[in-house]
Amino acid sequence: MDSVDITLDAMLGDLAALVNVESPSRDLDALDRSASAIAAVISARTGSAPTLIDTPAGPIVHWSGGGDPQVLIVGHHDTVHPLGSLAARPFTIADGRATGPGVFDMKAGIVQAIHGLAESANAAKVELLLSPDEEVGSAASRALIEQRALACGAVLVIEPSADGGALKTARKGAGTFELLIHGRAAHAGLEPEKGINALVEAAHQVLAIAALADPAIGTTVTPTVATAGTTDNVIPALARILVDVRVEAVGEKERVETAMTALTQYDDRTRIEVSGGLNRPPMSASSSASLFALAVEAAASRRLPEVVGVAVGGGSDGNFTAALGMPTLDGLGAVGGGAHADDEYVEIATMPDRAHLIAALIDAICTP
Repeated sequence: MDSVDITLDAMLGDLAALVNVESPSRDLDALDRSASAIAAVISARTGSAPTLIDTPAGPIVHWSGGGDPQVLIVGHHDTVHPLGSLAARPFTIADGRATGPGVFDMKAGIVQAIHGLAESANAAKVELLLSPDEEVGSAASRALIEQRALACGAVLVIEPSADGGALKTARKGAGTFELLIHGRAAHAGLEPEKGINALVEAAHQVLAIAALADPAIGTTVTPTVATAGTTDNVIPALARILVDVRVEAVGEKERVETAMTALTQYDDRTRIEVSGGLNRPPMSASSSASLFALAVEAAASRRLPEVVGVAVGGGSDGNFTAALGMPTLDGLGAVGGGAHADDEYVEIATMPDRAHLIAALIDAICTP
C-alpha cells in the first residue's frame, strides 16, 4: 500500500460519514450500517477492504495489511447514544470543534487510525480491530481481541485521549455488580405489616456497599442505579441496585468480589441475589512503558506535539490485552472532551497530528 498525505479536509469528510451513521450498543441493525460505513472508509483510504465478522453483539470490523502482523490497533464503533440522538444533535463543525453523537468516543479516533495506517510505510504489518460492544463489556469481541493481540504483539488503543491529548498509560480494573432484593408486596395503608419492604433493605445495602470503597489505594465502589416498587401505596416487593467498581491495587478485585457476594440481609426476611463482577483487569503502567517511550521518541523525531502520559480510572479493551502481557498503549484517539455526554466534541486541528503519531508509532514498532 502506498503511503498518502493526511489532510484535515479528508479526515473531516470521513468523520462526517461515520458520525452520520448512528451506532448505539445492542442495536444490531444500526451496528450493521456502522460497520459498512467504516468498511467503505477503510477501503477508500487503504485500498483494501476489511472483513466484517458477525457476532451476537453486531459486526466486528477487522482489517489486515496482509503481512506478518506486529501491531494491533484496537477500537470500537458502538456508542452510548440512543438511536435518534443525531436528529437532536447533528454532526456540526464550528469554532474549531466537531460535535455530534459519538464524535469523541470514538469515531474521530477511528478516522485518525485509518489515516495513520494509510500514511505508514509499515501498514502491511498492522491489523485494525473495531468491536461492536466495548461500551457494554466486550463480551462478544474479547476472545478475538485477545487472540489477535497475542498474534501481533504490540497493541495501540484508539480510545479518546485524556485531558489535553495525554496518552493513557495505566487504567483501573473495572466491572459492574447487580443486586436484586426480594421482599413481599402488601397494601401500604391497610396491612403494611404483611409486607417485606425491599426498598428499605436496599437502603441498608447501599450504605454497606459504599463502605467497601478504599480511595486511598484507588478502589471505588459506587452504587449508581437503584429502582424499587410499583406504585405509591404498595410495599415494594423488589429492588434493584447497580454498582460500579474500579480497582488499582493487587488483591482488590478479589477483596471486593468476595465482599459483594458475602453481603447479608439487614432484614432476614428478605432475599438477596448478587451477580456480576470485575470483567476488566487493571492495566498497569509497566504494560505501556516500552510503547510510551517509543511514542515520545517518535513524536519528537517528527516534530509532533509533546507526548505526555497519565493513569486514568476508566477501563477499555486495552485492559484485556495488557493482562495478557502484551505491550499496550491507550488514549491514542481524539483530543477533545465530553465522552458519553451530549456536549462531546473533538478539537479538529489536532486530528492530523494524532494520525501522524499513529503512523510514527507503527513505523517505530515495525522498524528494528
